[in-house]
Amino acid sequence: MSLSIYENGLVVSLTSVLRLFKSAEWTENRMIRNSGYSGFTPTDISSLSCGIVSPKCIARSSTKGEIYYLFRCAVNKVASMQCIWTLSLLQLVALWANAAVVTENGLPILWDQAPSQLSELPQADNVVTINPWNYLQRMSLYRILVGSTDKYMASMGTNETDSLFWGLPLQMGWKLRSGRLVDPTGATTCGEEGAPMCISANSWWACVNYYLSVIPFLAAVQKDVIGDGLIQVQVQAPAEAAEDYCTSYTDCSTKYPDLMAKWEEFFQTLKDVSASEISDFEKRDQILGVYWAGQQLSLNTASTSCKAKMSFYSSPEVSFAKSWMNSADYVAATYFQSNLNNSVLFMSPLPSRVLQEGDSAPNIADLSKEENHTLYIFGWMTRMNRILMGSLVRMWCSAMCSDKAREKGRELLQDLVHDPKFAASTFVSILKEMTRSC
Repeated sequence: MSLSIYENGLVVSLTSVLRLFKSAEWTENRMIRNSGYSGFTPTDISSLSCGIVSPKCIARSSTKGEIYYLFRCAVNKVASMQCIWTLSLLQLVALWANAAVVTENGLPILWDQAPSQLSELPQADNVVTINPWNYLQRMSLYRILVGSTDKYMASMGTNETDSLFWGLPLQMGWKLRSGRLVDPTGATTCGEEGAPMCISANSWWACVNYYLSVIPFLAAVQKDVIGDGLIQVQVQAPAEAAEDYCTSYTDCSTKYPDLMAKWEEFFQTLKDVSASEISDFEKRDQILGVYWAGQQLSLNTASTSCKAKMSFYSSPEVSFAKSWMNSADYVAATYFQSNLNNSVLFMSPLPSRVLQEGDSAPNIADLSKEENHTLYIFGWMTRMNRILMGSLVRMWCSAMCSDKAREKGRELLQDLVHDPKFAASTFVSILKEMTRSC
């Protein structure tokens, strides 16, 4: 039996259907009955069908002014005009329908507005001054970094979106859109409607990101990955809490010598390995290993340096922030290839706003099912690791002992984060099996 899908009598592509459903909300996993037509309310989503008398299905938008979309369904040579949707299609549609917005035109938020060259930033006497307290200028660190390292990333893939650096600017965009870069003290309007590009130095999220943006950037300049070796980079201090942040390569190297050395090691490895005669698989494995070591040390350093700023947030947001930090242990151990597509998949279910007192996943009413599930799973993993006195993370890292094991680990994380039916107990039992096989 062949299936044709029509909208106003015209055949539409799968892309159009996905676009249609991207803003649609399925109410209680059932189609909404349209008065005047014979609708249906199946509970088995593996065989959804349109009404037999007049096959029009309806989905209600929860974000576009209660707009209603109608489309015809038809099955060739089926007298009942019944429209059958396969489970795999519905799962794909559901993923798109509930995804948080972490991209803009397929790229990180406001990517196209961020400077892409050092020459586009303020400069005097061969010194480039960067203001990382402006969203576009901090995003420019990533845009310049991606552009400058592309020539070393051939082992990651053939597309421009295959660089492992894409995950970081996507995170920045999510933090902007979710309100996590605003001043949590309320003392200023930084990051709010009057100053939307302002990044608050009091924001814990902005503070942590500083160690994942400014530090790697300065290391890349030092190793001549960015610039010609003649340009110096100075980082503008924030108007408040200036003592919390380093502002130059020399300053940062003095305050955080191990961290700066680790990122310099990464960029040197990137240059050396990309020019070597080993296989792309070996190149990728070596580059990802050193990259995630740098990320982990950045997060560990930030965990200490930014800790005081957690006091500005609600207890649910603090719990989520800690769980978000802890999740990096699992991701890093798998050598996650943080290209654009992979990163979007993992970031789309992150919470779309700062959590408040009283928020308790998985029952936060104004967050999607996917956001609630992700918050719950993050919390569960942190609680289990604490109960087991850190042995869950240790067991996970031990299990990631080979490329095959790391691939399985990436699949496990995806199932755990994206599939509410994937039981946490299943995760633990599979993990034990993997550990025994190492």
